[in-house]
Parts: sequence; C-alpha cells; structure tokens
Amino acid sequence: MILPIIAHGNQVLKNKTSEINKDYPELDDLINNMFETMYNAQGVGLAAPQVGLSIRLFVIDATPFKEENEKLDGFKKVFINPVIIEESGKEWTFNEGCLSFPLIREDVRRKSEVFIKYYDENFNLIEKKYGGIVARIIQHEYDHLEGKVLIDKVSPFKRQLLKRKLNAISKGNIDVNYKMKFPHKNKKL
Repeated sequence: MILPIIAHGNQVLKNKTSEINKDYPELDDLINNMFETMYNAQGVGLAAPQVGLSIRLFVIDATPFKEENEKLDGFKKVFINPVIIEESGKEWTFNEGCLSFPLIREDVRRKSEVFIKYYDENFNLIEKKYGGIVARIIQHEYDHLEGKVLIDKVSPFKRQLLKRKLNAISKGNIDVNYKMKFPHKNKKL
C-alpha cells in the first residue's frame, strides 16, 4: 500500500525517534509499504518519520546508482534501530533531494564512509561499514531519525532564499507526482 509522504512543516519530521522491538505491530507490512511508497515516489530511501511514524526505521535501495557501481544493482536494505558508530573518510559534496521537500535539491557535504549498527527486517544484529553513495543515503535517512532534515544541512542564508519554496511545500501549493500529506494545506502562515 502506498502511504502519503509527510511534507515539510509537520512536527514529526523534527522529532527524535524511538526504538522498536520485533513485536512492533504489523512491522512486515509497514516495511513493504515503505518500499512501495519509496518506489512510487522514485526515491532511494525513506524513513519512518516521512510516513508519519516517530520510530527508528528506514529503508533504502541504491539500485538507481548501479550504472556508477554495478555492486549496487539490487542493493536493498532495512535498518531498524540504527546507531551510527562512526563517520569517516573524506568529506564530499553531492546534490541531495528529499521526498518530504519536493522540488528542492541542495549540495550537502558528508563523510564518505559510515560504520553503523542496526537490525535487519528479521531482527538480526548487523555491524557494517558502508562507503560512497550508500553511506550518503544511510546518513540522509539516519538524519530523519534524529529529527534533522535536508534544509538543516544548508546555511541560514540559503534557507532564507528557500523560504518561499518551503512555504509552498508545507501548504501543498506544488505539483508532485506522488501522494503527500501537507501540514498547512489551506491555512495561512
């Protein structure tokens, strides 16, 4: 089932999330719905806050980057209760987008490697180092679990320049080709 993606302006995107356990209600369905929602919106990652849930869960699929690295073909993962242990390597800039901020893309600097501990969909504990674009996707989605969003990564000046677009997003005054939930639709800000 395709879920609505929460747009900028909703408090759930700014909240730090809570851990879950393997008895979380309908977890398998939620994971499947998150993948379906992400694919429908042509994303490469989706965090639970983006579908209105303040829990420590995100999904990624780096397959769209397979032309740059053939090992990414079918690279699909579930991260439950993740903890980034270390970010390392050289910082690099990449133009990122976010499904909760349609029509906004910004250059973001991140470390090139991430060492992370998490549970997979079967609640197997995994500790692994990821690099390159996978590390970047993980860091972006992990930020959502910490209550950080794309615009938190840009300068205050740049945020000011984006203010009109951000207001349009939160009010739903945008054209987007996937289902969204806008916090201030039909409200004056």
